[in-house]
Amino acid sequence: ATSPTHYRDPRAYFALFDGVEVAEPGGGFAHYELVSCRCVDTYVRLKQNQNQLCWKWRKVVTPQPRPAEFRHFLDGQQYSTAGILKYERIFGDGFVSTGGAATTVDLCLSRLKLRAGEQVLDVGCGIGGGDFLMASTAGVHVHGLDLSVNMVLLAMQRAAAAGDRRVAFEVADVMTADLEAGSFDVVYSRDTALHIPDKAALLARLFDVLKPGGRLLITDYCRAPGTPSPGFAAYIAQRGYDLRPVEEYGQLLSAAGFADVAAEDVTPAFEASLRAELARAEAGKAAFVAEFSEADYEEVVGGWAAKLERVGGGEQKWGLFCAAKP
Repeated sequence: ATSPTHYRDPRAYFALFDGVEVAEPGGGFAHYELVSCRCVDTYVRLKQNQNQLCWKWRKVVTPQPRPAEFRHFLDGQQYSTAGILKYERIFGDGFVSTGGAATTVDLCLSRLKLRAGEQVLDVGCGIGGGDFLMASTAGVHVHGLDLSVNMVLLAMQRAAAAGDRRVAFEVADVMTADLEAGSFDVVYSRDTALHIPDKAALLARLFDVLKPGGRLLITDYCRAPGTPSPGFAAYIAQRGYDLRPVEEYGQLLSAAGFADVAAEDVTPAFEASLRAELARAEAGKAAFVAEFSEADYEEVVGGWAAKLERVGGGEQKWGLFCAAKP
């Protein structure tokens, strides 16, 4: 007999709910706004199955027809599925952040000193490379959170294929996600806070979800103090970034209540990673062009060259921030 079960691609549910818009009798337009889409933890931990998902939506009424959500901007621009795979080719398997596995181990995990059984929240988890690495090397449980549907669905697919019960993922905005106060030993975030303008509110949120004694580690694109050049300002605006000087980050962490704050300018490591990634792209040009296109290759190489120029000119920085909740 044929099974009546119908398994759908998760994108079908996003398309279904995103497509709903109804004129309200009293005026305005009603639609669904995503709260979260997450792995069901019981299935992850008992069955190593990240394919059982739970959605939470809320009804929202707006005066005008449905405005685009920020996740639509991310998935439609910088983080299309093809765009993610292009970045992964440069950063290394599983990674879409500076330096890939090398900086994750050498700069970040060396400072966090993770302990087996700890609960880690990864804010802006991307496609999960850092989460799989933390879980496999330190025996921690990681909840990866990202607003990009394309990122998280790729991470879920890879987690399900690997059968890793220590890693689960969620599509949600960290500022509004259902995260219990004092529930994580560690908060970890790689090159993601640049998407969030209200840094003070973000850091207050991260402080809240940490347990007393919990640790925080963030890396992020930063900028030199002062007014950016027109070219750098255009890049920041086109990406929708909010970049701060390294020193300002440290001050914001202290203002949020964190202790043992360390704000490091690690731009030399950023520059070294950019050069290594650019060299890898140039060496693998033929394979890259065969999988994507010549135009894609030129776009990636041009983007990396522009970053190196901004770094060399002293405008673009990379910050590493560590702190603890008293």
